[in-house]
Amino acid sequence: MQYFKRLKSDVDPTPFLDEIDGIEDAWAQSTGRQDKIKVQREAMAIPLRGLRKSAIGDRKRSDVHESRWTSGSKRFVLARKFLEDFAEEQDSILGRAKIVCLPAGKRVYPHIDRGDYYRVRNRYHFVLRSPDGSWLKASNEEVRMQEGELWWFDNDQMHEAYNDGVEDRIHMIFDMLPSHRAVDVFGAVA
Repeated sequence: MQYFKRLKSDVDPTPFLDEIDGIEDAWAQSTGRQDKIKVQREAMAIPLRGLRKSAIGDRKRSDVHESRWTSGSKRFVLARKFLEDFAEEQDSILGRAKIVCLPAGKRVYPHIDRGDYYRVRNRYHFVLRSPDGSWLKASNEEVRMQEGELWWFDNDQMHEAYNDGVEDRIHMIFDMLPSHRAVDVFGAVA
């Protein structure tokens, strides 16, 4: 496969799901994904890391490299630790991150993640819940990711997702910048 690579299997998603379930109205706290991004309108998200708004200046949001933990992420201790540990393991700098729920019968419509931010980062999906497997397509390749798997995929390709199962599926989706690219992105002060 050219556009997908399974990096880990059998990571227990239960503690992460318990953490989400333990937070009242976790999915209702932020609706920006479904409200503002047309291709994402059927998905719900819990933002863990987002772009640093103070760094936008005259750039498009998709060109802002600086990111930060959201205030709501403090309640997701296990998710934060997982992201920090994996970034260290991969010798990478953590970028934007979110937990995403795609309800049964819903989709993420075909799109390419455009902008300077996406061109230099790797995109990952950690499957927390998907009893029937999570169908994703990038370019001409299709995969069915299983619960407890962690995948890299090439979001520079036209990609889409569809939940053809009968239950909501939940992924942790995040981006990382390989450390060796930090100077190119952030300059000499990186």
